[in-house]
Parts: sequence; structure tokens; C-alpha cells
Amino acid sequence: MFERSNISDHIRKFDAYPKTLEDFRVKTFSGAAVTIVSAVIITLLFISELNYYLTPEVTEELFVDVSRSEKLKINIDVTFPKVMCDFLSIDAMDVSGEQQINLDHNIYKRRLDEKGIPLEKLPEKEKVGSSEVLNVTIPPTLDPNRCESCYGAEIPPRNCCNTCEDVQNAYRMKGWAAPDLESIEQCKREGWSKKMESVDKEGCQIFGYLEVNRVAGNFHIAPGKTFTQHHVHVHDLQPFASSQFNLTHKINHLSFGKSIPGKPDPLDGTMQVAEKGAMMFQYYVKIVPTMYAHADGQTWHTNQFAVTRHQKQVSSALFGDQGLPGLFVIYELAPLMVKYGEKQKSFFHFLTSVCAIVGGVFTVAGMIDAAIYYSSRMVQKIELGKAS
Repeated sequence: MFERSNISDHIRKFDAYPKTLEDFRVKTFSGAAVTIVSAVIITLLFISELNYYLTPEVTEELFVDVSRSEKLKINIDVTFPKVMCDFLSIDAMDVSGEQQINLDHNIYKRRLDEKGIPLEKLPEKEKVGSSEVLNVTIPPTLDPNRCESCYGAEIPPRNCCNTCEDVQNAYRMKGWAAPDLESIEQCKREGWSKKMESVDKEGCQIFGYLEVNRVAGNFHIAPGKTFTQHHVHVHDLQPFASSQFNLTHKINHLSFGKSIPGKPDPLDGTMQVAEKGAMMFQYYVKIVPTMYAHADGQTWHTNQFAVTRHQKQVSSALFGDQGLPGLFVIYELAPLMVKYGEKQKSFFHFLTSVCAIVGGVFTVAGMIDAAIYYSSRMVQKIELGKAS
């Protein structure tokens, strides 16, 4: 019994946390306040440290891009508040200037009123890369039993122009200037004058995605019907005045692949106002291929980009050296690739930080409490000395 008591006494000497008797402990209001504040601070710091631990650490690497992806996915969402959808077309061109046809795309147009509210429930799917190739023949008419005048622009053996568009095509193939649409019976019947009067009474939202060849090129949204003549991509704006199109637009979203967590796309929410008619807005985009590796081993490829903006007024609505009114995104790919890798933080590092938070706050709080307690004791002694 004596030996057990002796061993127990020796073990007690290793106690680094000696306890004072309950009779000697003093509990004060200031001590309670410091304890509550300390508990709140410890809780907030613990939550912050836990959030930091659960958020993977992202590392960056830069190396030469040797991958060869088949397609480049372009996500688009642009709103034109002052141009009708009927007058806008979207096309994609490669670096050689050839129009990219038979694209895999999912582009839609949605009509908007002057307040930006959709006028129809279901948007209309847009045809991209399907411009007409002009030759010496007139496209087939809708009604083979009807043959209307081409107003002097007939080309044998087909001399029928049953629609307003047929008449305009016939004039193009003759190389003539566009006719006065108000004097063309087909155009009157199809309500072209009414369309021209309401060109800025509606807006248009163009959204979706398209997949193009992974080479430098551009895509553009511009007014006028598109066609190809002598291997040259042309927008027909002859029937219109250049000041008729207010190409003010808002880019709701533009990206080249998936968005990277924590890195917003630079053009999202961008608004450009056309202060004059026939404005050409150009966005020169440098695309950087990017690979993102998640902590669970999943990896996907996407792209980041930097952009430089430029705008100018073209003096003529005709396509030429001065350009074409519209929104143009000219892109090229960088030869380098950025790799982002997620790395889970160490649990022992998290545990060490929590212990440091708890111990540090309690130590500092104890010093503050002691300072308050002994200061109040000293003030009491001084007041008693003066009273005596």
C-alpha cells in the first residue's frame, strides 16, 4: 500500500497543469465577458480554417501544348436590344477566310420586345454556315405553277422570281444595284416595308454553342443575308441604309469550353453601345488551352482567353476593305498550355492550426482577463486608501 502511494506521488509530479482549490478561484463579470468573446472568436476562426481545409489547393503549371483536340467549342449568349432577329445572321470563318460549313452547333434566336422581354416561348434555331452559293441559276421557287417577274433581271432559262428574295438574288447575279423594294410586288406582299420600319422596334438574343475546327479564325454576328460569290463570303446590305442598324449589344456569356472554377470569363456582362450607325465591334481573342485535374483524378480540357477590344464606324454598309457592321470575334490559339491541379490539404496541418487557434486565443484571453482583474483590484485599493 505504501509503495503504491509513493509511485502515485511520483507520477503526480509530472502534472503540467496544477489545479488550484475551488475556494481560491474568483469568478468575475469581466472574466465571463472575456470567455464569451473568446469562444466566439475561436468558433469563427475554426469555421474559417475548416473552410480553408475543405477547399482544395490549386497549383498551376505551364508547358508546350502537344495535344490535338478535334474541335473548339464556342459558347455564345449575346443580346442585341435594337435589331430584329430577321436581320441578323451568324457565320464562322477559318484562318484562310473560307466559311466553315456543316458545323455542329446549337445556336438559337429569341425575339425580344423593347424592354428585353421574350416575345415567344420557344426560340428559333439558327442556320450557321449554310449561306447560298450564287451561280447562273435561280434557286427553285416555292410554287412551280407560278412565274412572276424579275423586273428586268431575268436569266434564261429560269425567268421566274416568285419571292422578294428571288428578285434580290437575280439583281445580284446581274451585278446590278439592289432594286427599290417598295416598288417590287413580291416584297410588298411579304411585308418588307413593314419589316424595315420595325427593324429597331424589337431586340434579339442569340445563344447556344457551335463547334469549329481547332484553328485560328473568327465568328461574327452581322446584319444582312449571307452568301458566297466567287469563294468570297458576303453580307448583302444593299437594300438597307447603314444607319438603320443599331448594333448596341451585351455579351451575357462568351467562353471556349467549360468555365474554370474561380476564374470568370473576361467578356461576361460586357455592354457596348453604338453611338453611331454602321458600327463594327471587334474582339481580338488569344485562346490558351487549359487542362484541369480534380483531386479525385478526373481531368478535363478547356480554354482560357484574353481579349482586346476595338470599334469603328464603317462609311458604307457594303462589305469591303473598310469592314462590315457587326460583332466580330477574331481568335487564335496559343502554343502553350496551362494545367491546374487540385491538391487536398493535409489533415494534420488542419489539426495543428486548430490547436494553435484554441491555445492562442485562450492564452491571449487569459492575459487580458488578468490585466482587467488586477487593474480593478488596484483601483479598489487606491479608492480605499483615499477613503481612510
